[in-house]
Amino acid sequence: MDEKRQKKNISYLSFYLGDEIFALHVSKVHKILEMMPITVVPHTPDFMKGVINLRGKVLPVIDTRKKFGMPAVEATKKTCLLVTEANIGQDEIMVCLLVDSVQSVLKLDDEEVLPPPGIGSKYQSDFMTGMARVKEKFIMVLDIDKVMSSDELLNLSEIKNAINKTEQKPVEK
Repeated sequence: MDEKRQKKNISYLSFYLGDEIFALHVSKVHKILEMMPITVVPHTPDFMKGVINLRGKVLPVIDTRKKFGMPAVEATKKTCLLVTEANIGQDEIMVCLLVDSVQSVLKLDDEEVLPPPGIGSKYQSDFMTGMARVKEKFIMVLDIDKVMSSDELLNLSEIKNAINKTEQKPVEK
């Protein structure tokens, strides 16, 4: 069989934000965590919810709803954190995305993922690699690297470094 004609089946983790379904390539998702206490960090963008400590590592938590211009909501039993990996410039950064709920792992053929809309999209199409239609619903396939590399997020590594330095300072008596 000709390799160019062979379908490529790719796995995505889908999740809800409100009534909308989004998906990330499974290779970018490291863990799905239940909601846990988040430490607020002052002077950060409004979509940065704070940080969590995951086995000794400080991870920034992004309120994905706010990042996409949606209203914030109270956490529920289904609310969770997706520990993702994003490439920001030369750095690989682990970031938690706060999502309303995880739906499932989807297997999509690359031809099922259509290009993102150019006009009238409620979400920046720059963040999307495409859209897929599954059971009469459209799923927005995100490019986590582009979501995290927007101008507002370029200082994530600086924020993380500042937090790490604060944690390492001895407490003054």
